[in-house]
Order: sequence, then C-alpha cells, then structure tokens
Amino acid sequence: MELMRWDPMSGMFTLGHRMRHLFDELYCPTHRDHCERSMWRWDPVVDIYDNDENIVIKAELPGIDKKDIAVDVKEGVLTLKGERSTANEVKEEKYYRRERTFGKFERAFTLPKDVDPEKIQADYTDGVLEIKIPKPETKEPKKITVH
Repeated sequence: MELMRWDPMSGMFTLGHRMRHLFDELYCPTHRDHCERSMWRWDPVVDIYDNDENIVIKAELPGIDKKDIAVDVKEGVLTLKGERSTANEVKEEKYYRRERTFGKFERAFTLPKDVDPEKIQADYTDGVLEIKIPKPETKEPKKITVH
C-alpha cells in the first residue's frame, strides 16, 4: 500500500546538500550551514500508522493557526497544505541565529484504493494535526461452484 507520493526533485536537493556538507566537513569543519535547504522549503514531519479501524496521519504543525491549514482529497490523493507566518517582532539585522522556518508547505499522500473521502476526519490540537482515514472494507471473493 503506497502512502506517500514520490517527489523526483527531492533527491536532487538532498544529494547536493550531502555533497556540500561533505566538503564543508573536510575543508571547513567550523562552517555549519546545515539549514540552507530548510530556509526556503519547510515540510512538516509526519507519522503514518495503522490501527485496527483507521490509517492515521499525524503531522507536527507548531505555531500554525487552524485556519491556515487545508486538507483536501482528490482522485485518491490526500493533500495537506498550509502556511506558517512569521511574526516580524525583531528586525532581521538583530538576529544572531535564525533556525525556525516559515512559509507555505504542501504534503501529498496516495490513499489506498476504495477509501471513502466522506469518512475522513481531521482534528488539530496543540500543534498536531491528526487525520483518520477509515480503512476500506475488504471484499471477500465470490465463490462460484463448478458443476
């Protein structure tokens, strides 16, 4: 059962990041620019697991208002979209270090065949979005008697 849509471009970014990290460690060990990729793209982390009745997706979305989150289902793909806004309470030149990322995000998950989108439930509490996807009913094969 496939639950995550493959992103062919993601491998290119991680390979480049790994190569830069390797060269940084060899030639400039004090240089720690591990956040370069995350500064322009933020993907919330998710856990996907199976309980007896549902497939559950839990996404960490700290600092995001419920109104800024959208969950859509179309053609067997569940899409989680949103945006984490920055509070400009501190001027950019006053920062010593800035690791928290802001901006739009989008994650897509391929649903199992025969899932009823009308029965999917989502609940957002304390920065964690929990999406419950009821498992489709398993259909027993029809037995045909041979005469």
